[in-house]
Amino acid sequence: MTNNIEVKQRLEQRKLELEERIGKISDDVRHVDRPVEADSAEAVVDHENDEVIDALGNAAVDELTAVNRALQRLEAGDYGVCDSCGKAISAARLEVLPDAQKCVECAD
Repeated sequence: MTNNIEVKQRLEQRKLELEERIGKISDDVRHVDRPVEADSAEAVVDHENDEVIDALGNAAVDELTAVNRALQRLEAGDYGVCDSCGKAISAARLEVLPDAQKCVECAD
């Protein structure tokens, strides 16, 4: 990534995507579009599906938290600095994982 404007745009876009995904997952878990099945076999399948959807939602929330932290670090001027050792996070790592908080060495 070449500059902070591009980084911020990329992070903001990812943030919007995650917020939309979380909203859809929340609707699915709450069965907004469809009632919970009365048939016990179907209810079991729905429950299993809810667990998978919930796990996906948790992963999206975790990623959204990381994106928000990256945006905060960008605003504070700390973006691209490893939280553990204080060294610069490589541009290649930030290109692949723009919300990285640690350099490759510290992330292992």
